[in-house]
Amino acid sequence: QVQLVESGGELVQAGGSLRLSCAASGRTIRDYAMGWFRQAPGKEREFVAASKWGADYTYYADSVKSRFTIARDNAKNTVYLLMNTLKPEDPAVYYCAAASRNYGLQNRYTYDYWGQGTQVTVSS
Repeated sequence: QVQLVESGGELVQAGGSLRLSCAASGRTIRDYAMGWFRQAPGKEREFVAASKWGADYTYYADSVKSRFTIARDNAKNTVYLLMNTLKPEDPAVYYCAAASRNYGLQNRYTYDYWGQGTQVTVSS
């Protein structure tokens, strides 16, 4: 079992930056692919970014590529989502997830464990 707790969501101005954290417990994140998803009101949960285990591969949704970065700190058992140049279309609840499989990471059904989410709001 893996427990995931997100933090760092808050209100930020458009163009600003934010760092989300996902602290894992129960198992080491070295054994899991880690992903970030987001869900805005009335919309489906969508893929944002993912990081494979055992290899230095990361994936990003086109909408966030070059603005967001997913990063792992294995020593702290924590995954981060660094968000720059935030836009009015970025507000959502952001979820961290862990997958035992190392493929299909853009699909939310690949993931085995989810956190409760953290709210990101962007003011224009």
